[in-house]
Amino acid sequence: MMAVMETKKKPILGIVVPCYNEEEALPDSAEALEKKLKDLIQKGAVSEKSFVLFSNDGSKDGTAAYLNQICHKNPHFYMVDLVKNVGHQNALLAGMQAAAEFCDCVITIDADLQQDIEAMDAFLESYQKGFEVVYGVRNDRSSDGFFKKMTANAFYGLMHILGADIKSNSADYRLMSSGAVRSLSEYGESNLFLRGLIPYMGYPSDTVYFDVRERQKGSSKYTFSKMLTLAMDGITSFSDRPLKLIGSIGVLMFIFSLGMILHSVITYFLGANQPGYTTTVISIWMVGGILMISMGVLGTYIGKIYSETKRRPRYQIKATILPGKAEKDEQSDQ
Repeated sequence: MMAVMETKKKPILGIVVPCYNEEEALPDSAEALEKKLKDLIQKGAVSEKSFVLFSNDGSKDGTAAYLNQICHKNPHFYMVDLVKNVGHQNALLAGMQAAAEFCDCVITIDADLQQDIEAMDAFLESYQKGFEVVYGVRNDRSSDGFFKKMTANAFYGLMHILGADIKSNSADYRLMSSGAVRSLSEYGESNLFLRGLIPYMGYPSDTVYFDVRERQKGSSKYTFSKMLTLAMDGITSFSDRPLKLIGSIGVLMFIFSLGMILHSVITYFLGANQPGYTTTVISIWMVGGILMISMGVLGTYIGKIYSETKRRPRYQIKATILPGKAEKDEQSDQ
């Protein structure tokens, strides 16, 4: 545990909620968030200036219209409306960066509120003790299916083997101080993996454990392909060990080939050299498979380098409704 810093008094809290096609879930979620925020204010845990900020990730349903409606009606609701869908991590960052300008700390949570909303009290208690980052970690994965549970455990295990500093079963349900968010904004990579990048920053941190409930309405927008992309971003963003592994496999294959050459020469002079169809086919397929895998890993890293060198904005903002500011129609880039 890190040294305790000076206690803070009634911080202004910004709850950031990324949304993508969440029209069905938002009415219940907005009601629950409003109730929780009022409860925190009444208990004196946060300032009356605290708010909820929705980050609309280019939704194609009625999400944007609904958010625009409730943000004009509720003084505690605000929004950032992105031009197009840029992915969960970028939408999350857009909301965090917008909220950090008007609050002392932010808590990020998914729009379906599957994460236990009551854990926010524990987040704030850790923040009051001086922790700049508080990670939300699932108590268990009992709500997941067998396949998702298996792949999640494999991913976290692989990340640890590759040397990445990431908490097992962590989620994008966390608290960050506004100072930590501003520091995060200085990291300019296009391929975001916040679960790895935030621990890399090294801020004083704590952990809060929470339960996960079943989604009440709508369906998960985090498809297998999106989870796979996130996993690949995590692996290739924080470790070069796959590249080193390719080199090691190459050395082993070279040693193996020398052994096969020596074996062939010896059997030739002993008169026992028989043409072997099976060994030939196995060797070709094995070497070819290793080469294809190696090219795929190299291509992934080269693709990331190509993406980073273009320096394109991670997101574009179409409109905002922010504390103390009128709605903006002009576009801004980040």
